[in-house]
Amino acid sequence: MDGVDAPELLDVAVRVAREAAALVRTRRATGLGDIGTKTTDTDLVTAADRAAERLILGRLREERPGDRVLGEESGAHDAAGTGTAVRWLVDPIDGTVNYVYNLPHYAVSLAAEVDGVVVAGVVLDAGSGAEWTATLGGGAWRAGRRLTGSVRAELAQALVATGFAYEPARRAHQAGVLARLLPEVRDIRRYGAASIDLCFAAEGNVDAYYERGLNPWDHAAGGLVAAEAGLLVTGLRGQPPGGRMVLAAPPALHGPLHDRLAALDADGGP
Repeated sequence: MDGVDAPELLDVAVRVAREAAALVRTRRATGLGDIGTKTTDTDLVTAADRAAERLILGRLREERPGDRVLGEESGAHDAAGTGTAVRWLVDPIDGTVNYVYNLPHYAVSLAAEVDGVVVAGVVLDAGSGAEWTATLGGGAWRAGRRLTGSVRAELAQALVATGFAYEPARRAHQAGVLARLLPEVRDIRRYGAASIDLCFAAEGNVDAYYERGLNPWDHAAGGLVAAEAGLLVTGLRGQPPGGRMVLAAPPALHGPLHDRLAALDADGGP
């Protein structure tokens, strides 16, 4: 962290994310343009995804030319000239299916990591305007209010958010896990944007969240928001959060939910 100012990085992230969110909203109002697919026929990408990512890359190059960038749509970008230890993780529209169908909850997610540790992040729900921010050690915030997560302590009373992969065989495995977990919790919610799910958990709008198959840009900013709100953000069986599993829950719920998900092989399957 030497020479890196997390609040300064957050200021850049917020300004860039707000500009990208405005572009996303304008594109939604004036027409989606081309809609394509990526990994499967259900994994959508729009012209707005690509335009928003180009905007973000351009702004970061202007303000932070020495930083590296990893974007969902365009991949890895090296620093221009002498590099810094900072890498940006960019999801221009998290929740593209919601965006295409004009449903709520699609977000610009932007995080800065230093030597692999996320130190600043913003998740901006472009549909509603809700904005969540966090810096490492500086807490998680929405609209000037510090977030502290849920106080729920019993798994049977927990409202749990989750999401599903695009690949059919993995979806089938996830459905089996969900079918066995559902009778043991209050209920399940599926909003369709991992970054927003994590922020909802940070805010206490849901009590916990889990999902397998996330990419770094999906959970970098939202994961920091959740962790800074006091949630434990982990994988299963001592693993860090990542592609096999991201679990975010308050300490009182984390252990019981972790153990149940591990028993259900939630990080297994295809």
